[in-house]
Amino acid sequence: MNTPLAQLDAAASWQYLREARDEDIPLLWAALQIARDEYPQIDPAGYEDLVRAQSEAVRDRIGSGADALDTLRALHGFLFEEQGYTGNEQDYYDPRNSYLNEVIERRTGNPIALAVLELDLARRVGLPLQGVSFPGHFLIRLPVDSGLLVLDPFNKGRSLDAGELRVRARPHVPGRQVDDEQLGRMLEPASTRVILTRMLRNLRQTYVEREEFERALRCADRIVWLDQRDPDEVRERGLLYARVGHVRAAREDLRHYLALVPQAEDHDRIRQIMVELGSRDARLN
Repeated sequence: MNTPLAQLDAAASWQYLREARDEDIPLLWAALQIARDEYPQIDPAGYEDLVRAQSEAVRDRIGSGADALDTLRALHGFLFEEQGYTGNEQDYYDPRNSYLNEVIERRTGNPIALAVLELDLARRVGLPLQGVSFPGHFLIRLPVDSGLLVLDPFNKGRSLDAGELRVRARPHVPGRQVDDEQLGRMLEPASTRVILTRMLRNLRQTYVEREEFERALRCADRIVWLDQRDPDEVRERGLLYARVGHVRAAREDLRHYLALVPQAEDHDRIRQIMVELGSRDARLN
């Protein structure tokens, strides 16, 4: 790609996100494209410059000969103590907690947005942190000689041991204990697209609960744009199209979903919704 990413408009940026290899997508830049949907006047390059300056401040605090744990302590001291970033416990479901521009301005956010900021700062100072799409709260991991150090960005980077991780995971594994193999899979590093998709799902759910269905549909559309192969996301977009009255688009998505998953457990329910949408479409014409 010859055009620097900072110079791309919103449409070109999302086209790049659709086509680029995962490893070529800068995470902070991509997260700012999500924010750009809600705040079209923001300057993503300006926020990237700010984070770059923050990384230099972190670098100044790293002594010569510092190892990974020393660098991590310097990063956490700067991010959570000096800058005051913290998880928003008072209003966890405020959509601003997912938008990087708001997180940077307000110094508060949800786990995944705070993780994106920490991951970018870590990358700039050579610390090999990785995101973890853990059930419930998004986490961060640092490979160390003894295994993995797992960190909670929502709680100022507090480290979590295996026992606490199992407790957190248990509600998401109904009826079973979380064994070592399951926990290991849950702690696998997340790709950039997985992180972006999870951010968008969080926003979609928040907007659905607030009954802001047009905004929820925008998020659903971005999810499908990033990965058209996930039939559940096609279905969710179709249902949101139906909620906002885009009947033909809803029927197209739901028809596509049933073609992708002909034996879907909710086949009869989706088929009935399509019949009802067909009746609405006929009345409209």
